[in-house]
Amino acid sequence: MKIGIFGGTFNPIHYGHLRAAEDVREKLALDQILFIPSGNPPLKTEDLADAVHRYEMTRLAVEGNSLFRVLDIECFRPGKSFTINTIEILLERYQGSELYFILGIDAFLELPKWRQTEKLLSLANFVVLSRPEYQFTELLASPYLDIKQTSLRSLDTGKIESFSLKLRTEKELVLLRIAPFGVSSTDIRRRVKSGLAIKYMLPEKVEFYIISNKLYKQPDRKNKK
Repeated sequence: MKIGIFGGTFNPIHYGHLRAAEDVREKLALDQILFIPSGNPPLKTEDLADAVHRYEMTRLAVEGNSLFRVLDIECFRPGKSFTINTIEILLERYQGSELYFILGIDAFLELPKWRQTEKLLSLANFVVLSRPEYQFTELLASPYLDIKQTSLRSLDTGKIESFSLKLRTEKELVLLRIAPFGVSSTDIRRRVKSGLAIKYMLPEKVEFYIISNKLYKQPDRKNKK
């Protein structure tokens, strides 16, 4: 099997996440996409809803899609959530499968800050997605890629939609243009804090969950001393 691994805070999950996952699944002919909400990510802490809420929102978002599945292996693990530990667990659980770890250009550029990066790059294939505020040519700064600037520029201009290469670890790296989607978790949280509607930005069940659980609201300063 070819399995896509889509990790993230999903704070909250929205249609942009779901559309990106479907694009990758379709273009790479993946058999399944596993959504893995992070529990306690080392690099992101601001305005983060509890892991149980983010897991539940992700579960609600993918209901009805038999090719999407949510795992809680990071949500309830004590301590910081490190991707290397998650991939090792998945390789044990899905023996014989090829894993494709999905992330954006921005996250790939942060790989040097991740735990045991070289080992991680030897365990799974990577799929790097376009991001509206980033260019593929920025990947020239990555110490893990050996690629010509012309190929990256062709991706940025839309001349080509994807580009594959082998990493030093012999794993595959796929650079993939996906359709831009003008929704972000940051904007959703900002709108909730401001009392603005978030309808049509994320699945209705997730919207209802956020409202019902009063997530991302401004703290009530009246009750603070």
